[in-house]
Amino acid sequence: MADANHLIVTLASGQVRGTLVDGMPTWFSIPYGASTAGANRFRPPQPVAAWDGVRDATTVANQAPQVRGAYPNRLEVADFFGKRDASPQSEDCLTVTVATPSTQGKRPVMVWLHGGAFSTGSGNGDYVRPTRLARRDVVVVNVNHRLNIFGFLDLSAIGGQDFAQSGNAGLLDLVAALQWVQANIAAFGGDPSCVTIFGESGGGAKVSTLLAMPMAQGLFHRAIIQSGAAIRHRTPERAAAVTASALKTLGTQNIATLQALPMAELLAAIATIEAEAGPPGHFFFDRYPFGPMVDGTVLPAHPFDPVAPSLSANIPVMLGDTKDEASGFTVADDKIWHRTLTDAELESRVERLAGPRTAEVMALYRQVLPNDNPAERWIAIMTDAMYRNRTVVASNRLMQRAGAPIYVYNFAWNSPREGGKLKAPHAVEVPFCFDAVDLTNVGAAPGQTLSGTMADVWASFARTGSPQHPSIPHWFPYQRGTRATMIFEDKVRITHDPHYSRRRIWSQITTAEAE
Repeated sequence: MADANHLIVTLASGQVRGTLVDGMPTWFSIPYGASTAGANRFRPPQPVAAWDGVRDATTVANQAPQVRGAYPNRLEVADFFGKRDASPQSEDCLTVTVATPSTQGKRPVMVWLHGGAFSTGSGNGDYVRPTRLARRDVVVVNVNHRLNIFGFLDLSAIGGQDFAQSGNAGLLDLVAALQWVQANIAAFGGDPSCVTIFGESGGGAKVSTLLAMPMAQGLFHRAIIQSGAAIRHRTPERAAAVTASALKTLGTQNIATLQALPMAELLAAIATIEAEAGPPGHFFFDRYPFGPMVDGTVLPAHPFDPVAPSLSANIPVMLGDTKDEASGFTVADDKIWHRTLTDAELESRVERLAGPRTAEVMALYRQVLPNDNPAERWIAIMTDAMYRNRTVVASNRLMQRAGAPIYVYNFAWNSPREGGKLKAPHAVEVPFCFDAVDLTNVGAAPGQTLSGTMADVWASFARTGSPQHPSIPHWFPYQRGTRATMIFEDKVRITHDPHYSRRRIWSQITTAEAE
């Protein structure tokens, strides 16, 4: 129960005092695990010690250790997503922020897993402020957890049983956070039997991975994968190569020494470690040098390779991407930003992706995008090959198993920033899902209705396992033959198998599948 005057909630570990944000009761940086520093570094998450008295949860405490770059990394649009998380970095980073309409009742719960490729990011930023989404009569939980070398350094070969799961410590954090939700969310007016996990980019990859983890089953009941379907993860061999590079770079194979190294020293070594470890085995699908590993226990198999996991077949899944995913990742490239790329330069770039099918890819995109210049066609090709293709492959493999329905979307709203050069870039839909576009600089007009619509639809899916809502057309499940896809733009519409020829060629190139 909450004290109406002081917003005090009693949890299994003690009492916490929250605050009002946007008129919604909110509790920041509640610990769901102990500090991961010192002897806890690289180990599975440990329970948080109970505390006496009332713990203050009225401000953000910290974020996980990371090396953060500018995104988008061009001055003209560096403020695109608004204010960044300025909280201190700390290994005491196993925290959740909770927003709820009321501590009374039993509402659907939405657990947000932030992006950042398992290396960066946090759940603290304004553009994922949970209070606006919570207005839809849901309880929203934003999770922070270990990242990069702190969360995914496989020390099983030198650390023995205590470190057997070190290569997936960051995943174990996510399981601990979901267990915390099961144990405590009723105190915030949430229903532990109706939990949706959702995330974008690396967060979508986290959702994909949890779908394939036996220890996570029963902890959530719906899943939303935004621009981040993870098809494959690190093999043990790949993880061992990264570890060998890490031990060489850090100059020690002693666990106690590794646990005592300053946080900054570990962070400073990441770039060298990743460079020395070399490229992954599967160019299109193996994406994270420090990320989950298929270890046979925590993660028995790849999330969607060669098939979707049967253990989560009863979980409804919504997944999708943005129309121009690659535009945000190409802003530092002057030839793309200024639209000066030539056809010959485009062909050279395409060859690195398409190999012997380069001429076919070039001809296809000239045909389907006749009015685009070479720079714009490169954005489309990169989007399809490196981002949308993962949505397609995951959707195909989800379709191939019997189970709960899946729903596919594409976010096609074009940002007007800088003359519209970014179009609909990677992550632009996130503040729309949180109804927080006014806290960003994506260029949305005041009172943008699409933002409210998407938050309504996301909450509807969390409530029922179906994204139907009066503000959009009927959303048919994604099925072979029709491939219904909801297009989110100023006028939301349903279509079937959009960009068929583009979808098909990249499925063939990357998986030899020709559906």
